[in-house]
Amino acid sequence: MSAQGNERRDARFDSRNVLSMRCLYLFHGRWTSSRVLSVAAGALATVASMAAPSYAAVVSFGSEANTFNMEFVTIGNAGNAADTDTNAKPLNAGAVGYTYDIGKFEVSEDMITKYNANFGTANNLEITKNTRSTAKPATSVTWNEAARFVNWLNTSTGNQAAYKFTTSGVNDNIALWVSGDPGYNPSNPYRNSLAKYVLPSYNEWYKAAYYDPNKAGGAGYWDYATGSNSAPTAVASGTATNTAVYNGQSGPAEVGKAGGLSPYDVMGLGGNVSEWEESSFDLANSSGSAPRGMRGGGWTNFSSNLSSSSRIGADPSLEANSRGFRVASLSSSAPPAVPEPSMMVIGTLFGLGGLMAKRRMKK
Repeated sequence: MSAQGNERRDARFDSRNVLSMRCLYLFHGRWTSSRVLSVAAGALATVASMAAPSYAAVVSFGSEANTFNMEFVTIGNAGNAADTDTNAKPLNAGAVGYTYDIGKFEVSEDMITKYNANFGTANNLEITKNTRSTAKPATSVTWNEAARFVNWLNTSTGNQAAYKFTTSGVNDNIALWVSGDPGYNPSNPYRNSLAKYVLPSYNEWYKAAYYDPNKAGGAGYWDYATGSNSAPTAVASGTATNTAVYNGQSGPAEVGKAGGLSPYDVMGLGGNVSEWEESSFDLANSSGSAPRGMRGGGWTNFSSNLSSSSRIGADPSLEANSRGFRVASLSSSAPPAVPEPSMMVIGTLFGLGGLMAKRRMKK
């Protein structure tokens, strides 16, 4: 974990420790209603001062020897403003009106290999990719293949497929969802609204990369996905703050060593490999064969390709050894590792109320 990530983690743990001490204080000494209210008020004040955590949920897919885990990070702050910087592409990107999760790391070769073993090979939908090592990002995966992978994440876990394929080739283009299809959303005919796992839209990807709810001076956007307006330091591999894998490196780093984290603690949104967006390059999502947006730059690119001002388009059936993808989730299927602060307070207050009631009954 980066120093920045450690600082955030330590701050959260310190705040929780303060809250715990306030609650434990009640078990020593006399119980009075004024004391309960005083400690409860202190607990609420402590929570109010805590930043909303970006917790990770780890979800398992596949079966037996072909199981893999995918770690998601929650992107909160629903209803955030769009980026109004005129240099940003596309203009006014990043506004998302709901909470969602996004893969902390790019999809790895190992995940594609295990998809093939679980589903792809038996159904003539095997995804081809480069073979560097299991922990490297899966590249030479087309948009259409990435959509097949996402569909399997959904159907293998009892959810609705995100993308509509009406032909049998693994690299065939999608069809649009239409009125009458369950889950049809006229504002986005690419994505079924009942699906859980999806490719990130241009807004979802942009927000996860560049938006910072805790930016000094007020929430806003950075130029780079490492929480900085200055280009990150180029590295071949690592996790140091404000670093990225770019500028002519010999190849991509492992997905867990792809540079510094974004303000939401997502890795590799700048550098390592360029990533598919769900959205068409023209943002219309009106044709299954339309070029799709790509962002983030790769290990061979310059810093300008990593910035919020860079976005390119590519045919959905095109393979390239410098292009990969990550997955988004419209709701986390696993709870946070620790209770949400608000729930800790609610539990504390209910517990205090119950204890006070018992004391009254004894009198």
